Amino acid sequence: MLEQIEVLMREHIESIGDSRSLELYEKVPKGKRLRAKLILKIAGETKESIELASVVELIHAASLLHDDVIDEADTRRGVTSINHAFGNMTAIMLGDILYSKGFTKLTYLPNEVARSVADAVTKLSVGELLDVELANAFNTNQDIYFDMIYKKTASLIEASAFSAASLAGKDTSKYALYGRNLGLAFQVIDDVLDITSSSKVLGKPALNDFREGKTTLPYLYMYEKLNEDDKTKLLSYFRKDLSEDQSNWIKAKFDETGAVAKSIKYAQKLGYEALEAIKDENLPDLEKIIKEMIVRDF
Repeated sequence: MLEQIEVLMREHIESIGDSRSLELYEKVPKGKRLRAKLILKIAGETKESIELASVVELIHAASLLHDDVIDEADTRRGVTSINHAFGNMTAIMLGDILYSKGFTKLTYLPNEVARSVADAVTKLSVGELLDVELANAFNTNQDIYFDMIYKKTASLIEASAFSAASLAGKDTSKYALYGRNLGLAFQVIDDVLDITSSSKVLGKPALNDFREGKTTLPYLYMYEKLNEDDKTKLLSYFRKDLSEDQSNWIKAKFDETGAVAKSIKYAQKLGYEALEAIKDENLPDLEKIIKEMIVRDF
């Protein structure tokens, strides 16, 4: 069924009637289509659910095109990013094309669904702005961090689950909570993997988030445990290209403070809360999505 969604997404872009847009779109790296899978697992495989999945994935792809420009990323999912291959202006405009086409198709879906997804895209954009502004200085406020990752990452996953439940006539509040917590846990785990995974696995340098000015949850947990001298030292490395010795010092402090383990535990807490929300729905595939993310080796 995911193949059908891929075909439909391509047809959406093809219908624009611009060969260059289609040529560029076909070079956009494909992801795991988490949001599409979530929609189909909740709503089943219907014409409306497949359409919704294609729209949400177009919108998500657009957000990643813009994200890569902001992050000056050379790669996306292990292949050359659009901005690196064709320039920032091309990547931005292709993102705008995907966004606008996604919103055009969104207008054909039920009002409750269209409002939910459109509201999430506004939140996503605000979250991206927050992420950019937070990179100016080391953030020590956990509430600000969670607000940012909710808007930037979790809001569209939450809207996907809510909208799928709406299409299927299910309890939207249960699935919205599941989607919200899935999104939050997903981002926390992604932040952890930036620290624990090798550069080869990540497709980018380890500790890259810190170099880019992202103060993620493990850094927040570590910072609150450090003495004043170590806090000063950590801040002196912020947004810098790290030497091997500096990277090793940071990783040693993660071990000493237990910050990574604490972050994993928090992500697991979010995941189990998501499972609790849908415990009576008898959807083992949704349970599997959560458990594969939070019960693993790091």
